[in-house]
Amino acid sequence: MSRIIIINSNQVQKSLETRDILHKKLVDVGFDVYYEYNPDAELIISIGGDGSFLQTVHDFNIPNIPFVGINTGHLGFFPDISPAEIDSFIESYLNGDYITQEIPLLQGSICTKDDCNNVFAINEVVVKGDKSRTIHLKLNINDNHVQNFSGDGLIISTSTGSTAYNYAVGGSIVDTSLNVMQIAPVAPINTNAYRSFTSSIICSVDSIVKVSPECNFENSTLIVVDGMEYYFKEINNINLSISDTKIKLLRTSNYEFWSRVSEKFL
Repeated sequence: MSRIIIINSNQVQKSLETRDILHKKLVDVGFDVYYEYNPDAELIISIGGDGSFLQTVHDFNIPNIPFVGINTGHLGFFPDISPAEIDSFIESYLNGDYITQEIPLLQGSICTKDDCNNVFAINEVVVKGDKSRTIHLKLNINDNHVQNFSGDGLIISTSTGSTAYNYAVGGSIVDTSLNVMQIAPVAPINTNAYRSFTSSIICSVDSIVKVSPECNFENSTLIVVDGMEYYFKEINNINLSISDTKIKLLRTSNYEFWSRVSEKFL
């Protein structure tokens, strides 16, 4: 039987050149290479940066096929293989010399007055005001009211996403071996009129976070899932929890989370 590998690349020149080189090398060792989704594939290779990797996973509807990333972008936290390492990557893959990291996803149910829509996030779901407006939100955890929040918005992230937008607003970096959710405020307002928490909150894996507009006239809510924007009218609430769904990410055999954090962030 043929062995199929999918390559998905962004349109940056360096990425396209890397794609062509990788394609030829994979064919030379016996793989069939596709640029479109194929359910019989054994591996999906994303070429680009972290944004391209996230886009690839969502474009292919979070399949149960392992991913690996080749970094032609800037940070490269998900894609940790450089174009110069293609030969060693192919050799390691053929020899089974790699580790598989399973990444739990964040599941969100966005309910309007008419229906509910499900979304899945690798890094985070952001609830914020449209058109740079201050947003007023009710925050509940496990059916317990925590706070009425006012500010630019709330970021609800996975442990994997703790190093993304969450980190940029001062949230904590969380070891990915800990399966938790983190809620981080974006530009919280603290005045006599509004009191909002200023540090992030970390919730256990079985927690259910509920966010809802505080005011009936709050009809300018923007939902951002892994950087992709979704607009819903008349949102009643957004329920968020850690999903049983996971993606599989291949890592080099010497991968270790904290050395990666030190290399990329510290």
